[in-house]
Amino acid sequence: MSNPKVGVLGAGQLGRMMALAGFPLGIRCAFYDGDLTAPAAPLGANFGKSQLDEFLKSVDVVTYESENISADLADYVAERKPIFPGPDSLRISQNRLREKSLCNELGIPTPEFRAINSLDDLENAALELGLPAVLKTTTMGYDGKGQAVLRSPADLESAWNALGAQAPLILEAFVPFVRELSLLAVRNAAGECAFYPLTENWHYEGILRYSIAPAENVDDALQACAEVYMHKLLDHLRHVGMLTLELFQTADGQLLANEMAPRVHNSGHWTIEGAETSQFENHLRAICGKPLGSTEAREPSAMVNIIGQYGALDDVLKQPGAHLHTYDKEERPARKIGHINLHCHNHPELHDKIRALKDWLPDEAPILKG
Repeated sequence: MSNPKVGVLGAGQLGRMMALAGFPLGIRCAFYDGDLTAPAAPLGANFGKSQLDEFLKSVDVVTYESENISADLADYVAERKPIFPGPDSLRISQNRLREKSLCNELGIPTPEFRAINSLDDLENAALELGLPAVLKTTTMGYDGKGQAVLRSPADLESAWNALGAQAPLILEAFVPFVRELSLLAVRNAAGECAFYPLTENWHYEGILRYSIAPAENVDDALQACAEVYMHKLLDHLRHVGMLTLELFQTADGQLLANEMAPRVHNSGHWTIEGAETSQFENHLRAICGKPLGSTEAREPSAMVNIIGQYGALDDVLKQPGAHLHTYDKEERPARKIGHINLHCHNHPELHDKIRALKDWLPDEAPILKG
């Protein structure tokens, strides 16, 4: 197919940026969402929840922008149209127990973990793993939701009361990491893979606030280690499209897999201006059977999320090397409503540019103290 029509399950900001990346390639998107106020709604036909079959008839290939869609829906779609990434990638990534178990099966190290189905399970696991530890729901948690840090035995019962209705849960040993990294990769149906440079991420209150790419102080061995982990996942799942692996780096340089996402990812938004080919374009290339694009970083780049309120956006537009991306979403506390991309010749200059955006960052941000 020369110019396939792509159907996207969902119409949020990731679908919006995917559609924008498709226009120069002659690829058009349609959305299965029904919310005419959704960020992607102006960029293609939008089908409501009762119009699934009509939606599928209108497209050639299907993808999704969130791992929180129903796996049964993905199976239904797969019987009628190609869907990438496939349902296996979706099922694994939408359940923390499954994804960490798969990582261990493939020889990818993770924090120690235990499945939790009762308060007794939680008490026993806390003794085995030690405290502090992190109790999480196995599904649907994102941006810090659905989890609790357990610091003493007195925290166990209250955490179970708060989250136990969503059992099974997962208890993870607390990792004293020195930084959080992510690796974004893309694979096509022929098994060809391309990897972006490791990205360093900083979160506040469970929400990603800024990313820097390429991450500083990453040698060839660390990048290669992350790529080995990713290759194992991509090939095992026969994954087609973008895949993101979130990682903890410990003080001794070890990388531990935290979570994976079978889609374009917030920590990869810097690629829109900062890489030869953005994650959104490469995702479309992969699922549409087109050649993959270069994942090389053009120069040091950063992404700062706009959370809750837009602020003085003209100040962003005045800054050289700054690129504003708004999602056409209403302001709301803790909501991602846009992001700012930055790029320049070196990391020290990039740090200065991030500091100039201090109004969009919490006071606790390490970069503001540098």
